[in-house]
Amino acid sequence: MLYQRSSALFKEAQSVIPGGVNSPVRAFNAVGGTPIFAKSAKGAYVFDEDGNRFIDYINSWGPMLLGHAFPPVVDAVIDKAKQGTSFGMPTEIETKIAELAVSMVPNIDKIRFVNSGTEACMSAIRLARGYTKKDKIIKFAGCYHGHSDSFLIAAGSGAITFGTPNSPGVTEGTAKDTLLATYNDIENVKELINANKDSIAAIIIEPVAGNMGCIPPVDGFLEGLRKLCDDNNILLIFDEVMTGFRLAKGGVQELKGVKADIVCFGKVVGGGLPVGAFASRNEIMNYLAPIGPVYQAGTLSGNPLAMAAGLAMLKEIDADKGLMNRLEEKTKYLHNGIEEALNKNNVIFTINRIGSMISVHFSDEAVVDFDSAAKGNNDTFKKFFHGMLSLGIYIAPSAFETWFITDALTYEDLNETIAAVEQVAKTL
Repeated sequence: MLYQRSSALFKEAQSVIPGGVNSPVRAFNAVGGTPIFAKSAKGAYVFDEDGNRFIDYINSWGPMLLGHAFPPVVDAVIDKAKQGTSFGMPTEIETKIAELAVSMVPNIDKIRFVNSGTEACMSAIRLARGYTKKDKIIKFAGCYHGHSDSFLIAAGSGAITFGTPNSPGVTEGTAKDTLLATYNDIENVKELINANKDSIAAIIIEPVAGNMGCIPPVDGFLEGLRKLCDDNNILLIFDEVMTGFRLAKGGVQELKGVKADIVCFGKVVGGGLPVGAFASRNEIMNYLAPIGPVYQAGTLSGNPLAMAAGLAMLKEIDADKGLMNRLEEKTKYLHNGIEEALNKNNVIFTINRIGSMISVHFSDEAVVDFDSAAKGNNDTFKKFFHGMLSLGIYIAPSAFETWFITDALTYEDLNETIAAVEQVAKTL
């Protein structure tokens, strides 16, 4: 494939945008080469500025659960835009999407909309600290909760890729209140709690990790966290920015039957527009201003375009009773095909999968946490990435990311992907 237009656009962008991109992982630094500039997308496909078509497994990093340019979402945004794009005043549609979200997700009474997953997680931490009157939080190495200062401590995804997990600009004072635990290791969490008695406000976790590849929780891990939080007056925060409304209508809380105290959303809840949200029970959410002491605000929070897109998306998910099963079956089919293709060519790998999230790790051991994810052969991944790209398959340009499956994918698309894997595997 030729990428002449993308190359020219990237050079142009670098003169006015740091690194030529507005989010670091897009720069292809982890895999080398020139990033692809998207021009349009429809269904399961994205088209670049050179006219190349790619089967898309990023799907805007998760929100395109039903495919790009999904007609009900597009129509809702167009209709709403004709009435005005932003008011800085309450609108009826905010209540409508809030009511629907609350009805779909277990264990929440109220939800507040913000503009990104980063904002949602940042606000959830502030709320947890205000509610518990404690300062410290526990996060897990390899989990990424946005670029707020409290979270850029051994963060996953982009921060790993660029070799600076503890980002310059994050103060020592902020860092000391973030305790690092090992994902899927309940004993490690116990040790941290015992060493910081009565000072931990919250444990925040991706209940299915997606920023060190897809890493599901091992049996009993989430249940163990719930018990530790109950026993120690700690709030359990599920960062479901990736998993919310994707792995089940009610997210991982529904899928695994484990209740969180605060849940953060993004991605799917905005239908592809910039939206985040956080939600909880009445007694916790009522600590927020204007009725409580914890301040949080945003001029564009609840923006009518974003609310229209999100409402249209959630309505479709709520109404389609077979959606989650279809997504899981397609992901399983892809898993089996990739596994067969790589085994046939004697490639060392392991695959993690849950629901409509999947990742291929070029490692000979189980990937259950950040350390095991980091042992994957990154040189093999680079070859795999560029080989797949050359055959029209677009996966994340980082070994530390999950693939996101969309319902718009046909089995013909999946077979084309599997055939590409088999062809690339011969070169690895």
